[in-house]
Amino acid sequence: MPDHFVALTRRALAATALTLAAVTPAPAQQAAGDPLPSWRDGQTKRAIQSLIGRVTRPGTRHFVAPTERVAVFDNDGTLWVEHPMYTQFAFAIDRLKEMTQRDPALLANPVLKAAVDGDMRVVMAAGERGLAEIIAVTHTGMSQDAFNSIATQWLANARHPRFNRPYTQLIYQPMLEAMRLLRREGFAVWIVTGGGQEFVRAFSGPTYNVPIAQVVGSVGKTEFRLLPDGKSELFRLPAIEAVDDGPGKPVGIGRFIGRRPIIAFGNSDGDIEMLQYATTSPGPRLGLFVHHDDAVREYAYDRETHVGKLDRGLTLAPAAGWRLISMRNDWLRIFPGS
Repeated sequence: MPDHFVALTRRALAATALTLAAVTPAPAQQAAGDPLPSWRDGQTKRAIQSLIGRVTRPGTRHFVAPTERVAVFDNDGTLWVEHPMYTQFAFAIDRLKEMTQRDPALLANPVLKAAVDGDMRVVMAAGERGLAEIIAVTHTGMSQDAFNSIATQWLANARHPRFNRPYTQLIYQPMLEAMRLLRREGFAVWIVTGGGQEFVRAFSGPTYNVPIAQVVGSVGKTEFRLLPDGKSELFRLPAIEAVDDGPGKPVGIGRFIGRRPIIAFGNSDGDIEMLQYATTSPGPRLGLFVHHDDAVREYAYDRETHVGKLDRGLTLAPAAGWRLISMRNDWLRIFPGS
């Protein structure tokens, strides 16, 4: 996901009809003790379990000490739904609508007005500059604590336009199971996202059981301020500190995690470098792309989309040994409770 806005809003701020087999319930052969019950028995599921088994078996040449076991997950499109727009962009639009009600003068800006009116053609035509304006207006000019409160409140009340459920309920059950299995086997599980780091931290704990200290994302600049009443705050500035997308993801991993991942999950071209960083080191490694190919239960898209494009990744995957996780074929269910 190429530009700064996509990184901040995607991963949030750098179809044909399917067969009934795609929506059948879990078959009887799914054992009660299966740690991945929402995954169909197949090559992808076996590859994940095999990788975990190889690096956690003491006394073997591929054994990796628990302190070195790192798993990384992109967020948008990898852990939760990202269509029809990145969740953080939906947040920005809703916040902008509230702000223009209080301050109609903001509508003098044609890009902001187009965003409020839902005219995405004008917004996209403005390019990175226009998109950055939306982020600057809606995400800065406040303390970090105030932003966290606004984001948390929005997540509690916003509903997805298609599924009419909170965004934090539109998370992928199979990925939750993969994260749980990895933790059980001694892996540190990190989210490495192109989305805004603080936005993702607002829900990562209760939603994914990933503590805020294990979220790496795109970061806007902040400054420390000592207030007249003796209190202090971090104040959000309209500038970007780091974009955690594309080649920025390995940089973020190196800066905040300090170890190469053994297993990496992504879904778009913005995750290519993260998968390369994870899988080009010696020893057992695994890189996987979630492939959105289920228009009935979720969405179907890859090469031709402005949100979550998987184009180069599809081309590179076979030679790189990366696996495609087919939503349609590998997942028995997509969302919790579905």
